[in-house]
Amino acid sequence: MKRFISYLMWVAIIGIGIYSGLRFRVYLGKEEEISYNDLPIMIFSFVFPIIIGILLRLPNFLIEKKGKKKWSFDWVKLIAIAFPVLYVALLPYLVYSSLGEELLFSKQVFLLGDTTITLTTVAGIVFGYVLLDSVKV
Repeated sequence: MKRFISYLMWVAIIGIGIYSGLRFRVYLGKEEEISYNDLPIMIFSFVFPIIIGILLRLPNFLIEKKGKKKWSFDWVKLIAIAFPVLYVALLPYLVYSSLGEELLFSKQVFLLGDTTITLTTVAGIVFGYVLLDSVKV
């Protein structure tokens, strides 16, 4: 029962975090309309899914940490999964940078249109999850 309540509390924390983050995203959107500065909303749109991914992995990470094992890092998982997913998460922002069309898959980003936001959000969540999952305790 204790484990059930702790998971239920963690779901509530993640839910509150998502709700707060989405409200902050709306606030940044309004600020962007006033100031024409889209950098804060771009940074937030990249960082927020990563934080959510870390929060999703955190309960299991804390349980594993109680084992008092020697810390290590899974570089293979980081290189094979996290780096490609990080590239996908950053791709819309890199396309608008000076690199532009020379990037791998940059033309596909423009063809995807609105689904790009969903793709980069999922990629950010996966990156955050795998980043914390790569740390072995």
